[in-house]
Amino acid sequence: MKQEKNKNKTSRGFTLLEIMLVISLIAILAVILIFTINPARRLSEAHNAQRKVDVNAIVNAVYQYAIDNNGNLPDSISVGTDDACTEPSHEICRTGLSCGNVDLSVLTNDQRYLTSIPIDPSGNGFASGDGAGYLIEKNSNGRVHVCAPRAELGTSITITR
Repeated sequence: MKQEKNKNKTSRGFTLLEIMLVISLIAILAVILIFTINPARRLSEAHNAQRKVDVNAIVNAVYQYAIDNNGNLPDSISVGTDDACTEPSHEICRTGLSCGNVDLSVLTNDQRYLTSIPIDPSGNGFASGDGAGYLIEKNSNGRVHVCAPRAELGTSITITR
């Protein structure tokens, strides 16, 4: 009689195999989701997007200044090698600071061309703590090169006009 009572009872829990399958499935989905979202890559892409905006703003401000000054570029922009990203001496100084390199305060005076010099999203200057993290130079033909040497993901961010 006791045996009949045990046979009539039904088990209401999960087996170890079922639990292991569910945990494995959740782990696989989590790995796929992490690789799909990849927050570090997304952050790097956001930083690069900000760098592109900043570089473009600097170039536009320099040329607006030139238009207002009979085609003359700011005096602090020196002639370089057509590749501003290789020479830290061409780093733009932060607003209100003197970093010993390229002082573009003429663009921020009275906030006429820029309210302030954009600062690289990494927050650090290239050659010094007083730099904005962006480099600028002009070539012998007067074309201006602005670049972001700290671009991430192997991206090159340079504008030449």
